[in-house]
Amino acid sequence: MNLSNFKRTKMCGEFTAADVGKRAVVTGFVAKYRNLGSILFMDLRDRTGILQLNFDSGRDVALFESASTVRNEYVLKVTGVIRRRGEKNVNPNMATGEIELEADAIDILSEAETPPFMISDMQNVGENLRLKYRYLDLRRPSLQKILMTRAAIVGATYDYMTKHGFLNIETPFLGKSTPEGARDYLVPSRVHPGEFYALPQSPQLYKQLLMISGFDRYFQVVKCFRDEDLRANRQPEFTQIDIEMSYAEKPEDVMKEAEGLIREIFKRTVGLKLPRTFRKLKWSEAMSRFGSDKPDTRFGLELKDVTKVVKGSAFAVFEQATKRGCSVRGINAKGLASMTRKEIDAFQEVVREYGAKGMAYIQWKEEGITCSFRKFFDDSRFEALLSAIGAEKGDIMFFVADKDKTVFAALGALRLAVAKKFGLIDESQFDILWVTQFPLYEYDEEEKRLNAMHHPFTAPVPEDLKYLDKNPLKVRAMAYDLVINGQEAGGGSIRIHTPALQKKMFEKISLTEQDINERFGFFVEAFRYGVPPHGGLAFGLDRLVMLLTGTDNIKDVIAFPKNQSAVGLMENCPSEVEKKQLDELGLKL
Repeated sequence: MNLSNFKRTKMCGEFTAADVGKRAVVTGFVAKYRNLGSILFMDLRDRTGILQLNFDSGRDVALFESASTVRNEYVLKVTGVIRRRGEKNVNPNMATGEIELEADAIDILSEAETPPFMISDMQNVGENLRLKYRYLDLRRPSLQKILMTRAAIVGATYDYMTKHGFLNIETPFLGKSTPEGARDYLVPSRVHPGEFYALPQSPQLYKQLLMISGFDRYFQVVKCFRDEDLRANRQPEFTQIDIEMSYAEKPEDVMKEAEGLIREIFKRTVGLKLPRTFRKLKWSEAMSRFGSDKPDTRFGLELKDVTKVVKGSAFAVFEQATKRGCSVRGINAKGLASMTRKEIDAFQEVVREYGAKGMAYIQWKEEGITCSFRKFFDDSRFEALLSAIGAEKGDIMFFVADKDKTVFAALGALRLAVAKKFGLIDESQFDILWVTQFPLYEYDEEEKRLNAMHHPFTAPVPEDLKYLDKNPLKVRAMAYDLVINGQEAGGGSIRIHTPALQKKMFEKISLTEQDINERFGFFVEAFRYGVPPHGGLAFGLDRLVMLLTGTDNIKDVIAFPKNQSAVGLMENCPSEVEKKQLDELGLKL
């Protein structure tokens, strides 16, 4: 029977025992088939799940023979009646495991060659092969579930933001290059030879201009581009949930709306009800306790400052650090004194990777204490150190001495490495908090100048304006990051809205009048015509999807990603172009 006039009754994974006895038409890919001689079973797959099909030669020999020609990944349309499976054939691991379709007609819509790998979540297939055949890789149920979660997050975003008065407005992809962070992707202009557009690293200037334009509340799910070296959670193109609002004068104004959106996303995608307000942690406290501005607080291993206790000791590493005005800090891995020397050496490499020259340690086993610097401490000072770090029998303590920036980075990485190695993290938990009051500036040791820690449009905390000229590193920013499970899920700030302060901010980061005019002239010009107080935030959509689906690879949450070398293996890009195209653009290689 030709089923071209039949519409699909519903999708494969949507059938339940309530459909028993009903006629149905189903469509999908053949996941697998089992020919038992007189009965043939097929698993038909679509993005909702699998439905078993039953072809019985005793009912219809011609139909059975037609079905026998089918192979994996054929595309079918099949009609029949939903029946309950025999008690012994029920599959409790399938959502449709109680039922099957007793087929009475089949239409082969498309045949398929044998794929280069099995379409299965159980297959151990190299990533490059999967990316080359990404359209086949995307048939895997796990990836389809991830991308459906992504779609649900975007849907929740549009619903929530629209309901709360935010307008969805698109900003340009072809803009001006304003290099102040990562490298821009440049697009040559054919109409203006020798001149270039830049793809946006973010819509930062445009969304602020929309506030100056009077749109009051804006949002956009927008693609951004940065020409950076890649890693597990970074791609050359990524997606932001971008938000900006006028008359936001303090961080809480924006944070309240952001919390509402995150609550809605978690409720709609994972069914989790989050608290009405999220915890807040000042940047200085996050760094001193966890060594990170994106702390994972699902476990302890907090940093302890022992600088005063060790100052004046004969241990050169500690003493030299204290004399240089640096700090000595440590973490106490409670109950892990049985750690092997090999494991300790591996953790040494972790702290070295983050700039420290090494670490000292105290290991308090049942049979006694092993310490890499014990001979340099008298008894009273050593006991004071044990007390300061909260040491007990069964613990192992690690110490790093250096500039605060290095100590924080090294111990922050170490506490994560120890927690992951020894299973101290409750992966079933979602740990959500705000980190606030970042420094407005950071000092660039190589270039010997100040940089904006976030971007040069971030407003300072009003009471810190008095430090702007004499001690700018003391100035805090009205900036805020939302951290989920030790990952920066999003961040933003209240923006500068007065021309004088914006000019001073540019000057503090060593931009000349010419630099300002060339990079931001149109933006500075707009400040002459009235600017409402405003602020905003951007969530990394890709990272949100990663957190909500439990994957640690950003390529899992993007339909057609690039590999670690920024190459699209499926379409083989980047690639050379014809000389004619280069000539039209006035380019010569």
